[in-house]
Amino acid sequence: MIPTEDASARKRDIEEKLRQEQETLLFIRESLEKSDQLTKNMVSILSSFESRLMQLENSIIPVHKQTENLQRLQDNVDKTLSCLDHVISYYHVAKDTEKIIKEGPAGRLEEYLNCMARIQKAVEYFQDNNPDSPELNRVKLLFEKGKESLESEFRNLLTRNSKAVPPVVILDLVAGDDEIETADEVLLEHLPENILQDLICISMWLVEYGRNLDFMNVYYQIRSNQLDRSIKGLKEHFRKNSSSSGVLYSPAIQNKKNNTPSKKAIKRPVYIPGTIRKAQKLLKQYSQHGLDGKKGVSNLTPTEGKEDVLDSEIDSYIHCISAFVKLAQSEYQLLTEIIPEHHQKRTFDSLIQEALDGLMVEGESIVSTARRAIMRHDYSAVLTIFPILKHLKQMKQEFDQVLQGTAAGTKNKLPVLITSMETTGAKALEEFADSIKNDPDKEYNMPKDGTVHELTSNAILFLQQLLDFQETASAMLASQVLGDTYNIPLDPRETGSSSSSYNSEFSRRLLSNYICKILGNLQLNLHSKAKVYEDTALGAVFLLNNFNYILKSLEKSELIQLVAVTLKHPDKTYKGHIEEQLQIYQRSWFKVTTPITESNMPTFQPGTKLKDKERQAIKDRFKAFNDGLEELCKIQKSWAIPDKEQRNKIRRAQKENVTGAYRVFWQRYSNVPFTKNTEKYIKYRVEQVEEMIEKLFDTSA
Repeated sequence: MIPTEDASARKRDIEEKLRQEQETLLFIRESLEKSDQLTKNMVSILSSFESRLMQLENSIIPVHKQTENLQRLQDNVDKTLSCLDHVISYYHVAKDTEKIIKEGPAGRLEEYLNCMARIQKAVEYFQDNNPDSPELNRVKLLFEKGKESLESEFRNLLTRNSKAVPPVVILDLVAGDDEIETADEVLLEHLPENILQDLICISMWLVEYGRNLDFMNVYYQIRSNQLDRSIKGLKEHFRKNSSSSGVLYSPAIQNKKNNTPSKKAIKRPVYIPGTIRKAQKLLKQYSQHGLDGKKGVSNLTPTEGKEDVLDSEIDSYIHCISAFVKLAQSEYQLLTEIIPEHHQKRTFDSLIQEALDGLMVEGESIVSTARRAIMRHDYSAVLTIFPILKHLKQMKQEFDQVLQGTAAGTKNKLPVLITSMETTGAKALEEFADSIKNDPDKEYNMPKDGTVHELTSNAILFLQQLLDFQETASAMLASQVLGDTYNIPLDPRETGSSSSSYNSEFSRRLLSNYICKILGNLQLNLHSKAKVYEDTALGAVFLLNNFNYILKSLEKSELIQLVAVTLKHPDKTYKGHIEEQLQIYQRSWFKVTTPITESNMPTFQPGTKLKDKERQAIKDRFKAFNDGLEELCKIQKSWAIPDKEQRNKIRRAQKENVTGAYRVFWQRYSNVPFTKNTEKYIKYRVEQVEEMIEKLFDTSA
């Protein structure tokens, strides 16, 4: 049972909470009433605002619409005025630009092109909107006038600034990087930068707006003339400044350290003029002399001036070929900046024609001159073709790169010239070989002292020239498919559509066989010529000298290696020929040694008195020896053996043979009383005989 006190307290607590809840409830009711009142007030305000807003809207919307219409009208008016101004401006274009167009674009190209742009727009406007307007004709005429002025300015700029490249600059350009000591690259500036930019602008405008490609013809004509003048200037430079050494100097590259011209010798890639000249001179002397008995050597020797001219022409042509390639490359680089891409190849093709044709005509002229010379049996002409042909082949790859994209006729010009030179050269080589074989045996043309014949020295000199042009000479021979001629089996892998397809081994064999053919023909001819001498011994000395000269010449050059490709051990072969002729020569001394040999000596007993027959026999032997010795020494003293080694060898052999036999004979009969007049028969001591033999082949003795 809950105590009374606790119940009373609990009752009081409940009553207190009830009172508090009642107060809270009363507060909430009062708040709700206030909230309701506020809501009613807000609704009333909003209703009033809505009513006023509707009234405002009804008043503003008509005003807004009117304002919008007015704004639209204003815009239309502005646009109309603007269009009118724009249209009216077209009618003023002719007037505004006429003065500038008439004065031309010189010195103010940008302003001029802006005027042309205005005129073009006016033309387009009148064509679209008022084609019957007289203004259209006016702006059209002005546009055409402006276009003509631009074309004229293009021509004038190009003409005034297209100058021939100085020869010294071309020589520096041709020299190549490996010939330039400085690190600077040789740059060829055809046009000043500002002029180049003007030309580019005019070119772009004429193509895009002018619808005119005539300026491209102007471009190639002017630049073609400039290219041709540059090459002709180089030719003239060579004509004036070439020397017999074949070296030109160019001062164009400046030395960085001291700012003075650096003198550089242009590399001679293919030949030494003096050597070619000497060979041509000697060959011309012989080839004409040997074929025309009415002419003497002195009448056939070319003058020194003509030789210098020939060297200069060869040198000039070789450098002009290289110059053309370099200048054409530079021209193409310039052209790509000015001429539109799809017109570049055609324009370049036209641009190079004049200079290229000039070089090809000059090359054909050289070939024609060589052909005429060969017809006259002057085979020295082929030596002119060798260096040129070699250089053309060296340059062919660069030529092909430069001419890439040009017409087929342009590309084929160099190969046609190369083929023509190869054919002519091959003909000269073959006819030269035949001339060596068929050279007539003319008595007056034979050396009186039995020394080396002109035919031998010329043939060897000619062959030595081939060493510097082995590939070229091989290609000449191969171009005529001469394998059957030289009995060389042709491997299908070694042949092709052109001579360049022959491999190096085959070419070497081909050239080796040609050289052996020359040497074989020479040997046959020399044997024939030796028969001209009435004295067999002199003929033997003649052959000995010539064979020895051939052998020494082969050994001093690469010819011996080339000959060895076909003829094994050529040195032994020629030494055998020399020894054979030495034996023939020694037979001439039989008339001296035979009378004093043991088999021809009279037999008698020592201490007994000689019979008249025996005394006479001894006298005859001494007399025969003395007469023979004196005769041979007198005759052979005027003979010549230029080679000291061979000369000493022959003297030693004769000393051994003659003095050996004479010593035995002299020792046996010098003290025999076969005559009272001893000095008449015993004229020479052994030492004196040796001295006489030592003076053989010595005209000064």
